[in-house]
Amino acid sequence: MIRQSLPLIALAIAACANAQPAPVSTAPTEGTSFRERLPSEEIVYFVLPDRFENGDPSNDLGNFSGGPMETGFDPAHKGFFHGGDLKGLTERLDYLENLGVTAIWFAPIFQNKPVQGTPGNESAGYHGYWVTDFTRPDSHFGSRDEFKAFVDAAHARGMKVYMDIITNHTADVILYLEGDESGYTYRSKGDFPYSRKGGVNGEPINDGFLGDEVRTAENFAKLTDPAYAYTPTVPKAEADVKVPAWLNDPIYYHNRGDTTFSGESSRQGDFVGLDDLFTEHPRVVEGMIEIYSAWIRDTGVDGFRVDTARHVNPEFWQAFVPAMLETARENGIPNFHIFGEVYRDNHDNGYIAQYTRRDGFPAVLDFAFQQAIRETVSQKKGTYILNELFDGDVLYEGGEEAALTMPTFLGNHDMGRFTTILRWDNEEISSAEMLARTKLAHAMLLALRGSPVVYYGSEQGFVGDGNDQAAREDMFPSLTDSYNDNQLIGTDATTADSNFDESHPLFRLIAELSAVRRAHPALLRGRQIVRHYGQEPGVFAVSRFDPENGGEYLAVFNTSDAAQTANVTLGYDARSFEALAGSCPAAVSAPGSAAFSLPAFGWAICRVSETAE
Repeated sequence: MIRQSLPLIALAIAACANAQPAPVSTAPTEGTSFRERLPSEEIVYFVLPDRFENGDPSNDLGNFSGGPMETGFDPAHKGFFHGGDLKGLTERLDYLENLGVTAIWFAPIFQNKPVQGTPGNESAGYHGYWVTDFTRPDSHFGSRDEFKAFVDAAHARGMKVYMDIITNHTADVILYLEGDESGYTYRSKGDFPYSRKGGVNGEPINDGFLGDEVRTAENFAKLTDPAYAYTPTVPKAEADVKVPAWLNDPIYYHNRGDTTFSGESSRQGDFVGLDDLFTEHPRVVEGMIEIYSAWIRDTGVDGFRVDTARHVNPEFWQAFVPAMLETARENGIPNFHIFGEVYRDNHDNGYIAQYTRRDGFPAVLDFAFQQAIRETVSQKKGTYILNELFDGDVLYEGGEEAALTMPTFLGNHDMGRFTTILRWDNEEISSAEMLARTKLAHAMLLALRGSPVVYYGSEQGFVGDGNDQAAREDMFPSLTDSYNDNQLIGTDATTADSNFDESHPLFRLIAELSAVRRAHPALLRGRQIVRHYGQEPGVFAVSRFDPENGGEYLAVFNTSDAAQTANVTLGYDARSFEALAGSCPAAVSAPGSAAFSLPAFGWAICRVSETAE
């Protein structure tokens, strides 16, 4: 049922009129360490290394020779390697620091199978999700030493580094004797039980769903034949391509054919042909813990974004997540951040919250936030949707406090850029309106609860043609025609140019609001209360509270294409305001109420600067 917009009963808040802002530098202050920052205090930049900056052209072919089908390198093809690397990313840390970034999350860095796909549909592993060797960076990106140098350089600036990791699958190496490479229909456990290929005197083999007593090495040792459903086979040339070596044994994969992304197959099937790991198997659990513990110990990274988390059984995460957090603590990383990718295009966060309660993830990517911003800013729905979103924060393990750590975002490398989404939702939208709505969305991203994630290129007005490969443009001069014919917003540049313009209006906006956010603990980790919402596009407002002194802030937004006024509730002690961004009223209109006037797609961030005695 849709709620009616009702005035909220204002809470009496202990406010401090003279609270001083924190330093805006991302570097650690004297006597403290960047390690001490909480996940909610980060402003994250998500980047695909291959598409950011080419610092070393000598590694463009990786350690391979031949043409694009052998090396994976073809900068004119949107689905192949383009040349970006670790050296280039390191050289652009000034740019990221000036943007206000405090944490860098990059797509998987591991060695990938350079090219895979059926004839005529081949593409390269430039994105990092087709791993063959989990123990080293892809040779297209650089060496392990270069990776460590990047981490150290980021840390020297007080910037954290988040790795994107995969435990659900490896590259597509395993084939099945039945059928062909064009696809393998999923074969269920009911139709093809494991007991047909193992067991002693007919004793059933259990894959671990019925209780801890069967998720043991002894139980799985009975399963000796990997042809549970299909008969797996590995091409001779790729028999030993995976590292660590245990990954080359088909017994550690589900081998049930392609997932339909629903039902049993969602966790048991091959993700678009990728070899689906048998994550119920104790050896797989142990092996993945070994792999990623080593990355923490050896490089000192600060967090993991976990790919395809919902396609792995909960028991795996219940073992893996605590092991990663403990390894991090043992290595002096007290606030190691783990967040799972649980895709869901719904602003109701109940679905994604279950992964914090049952599976044990401290945080998940906030797809519900992304959908709520899409519905209110792009699809022109009422702002009540945002209230429904934030009402659901109590569903997370840890409730509203845990919700502060959820990485929020507007678009990404899979679903497409926010600007592209705007165009999908509004066929006749002008570049000027796209820029205005994109600015508003970023203002909301940087002022509302959560840990905001900026998708690379957003600050340069990139407008992709679609999702996936069409949303992964080059920041350095591109040779890809389908990128270079795009009309960007806020600039006359195209992707054929180098796009690191710090005067771009979106770069300036993100930098300015990042500075405001970092200067005020209320916006980093403060409790949030929704203060105003409605059934139509218009004013949405929240209060954020300083976690140390209780001081109140108001963040007010107008999602309408016309100027709007509204009386917004706030604490009864509030008397006057300091404007941090946008235009704030000088004083309250009455105890517990302040009158706001905002232009179309406008916003204001205000600190209560005077309170009643």
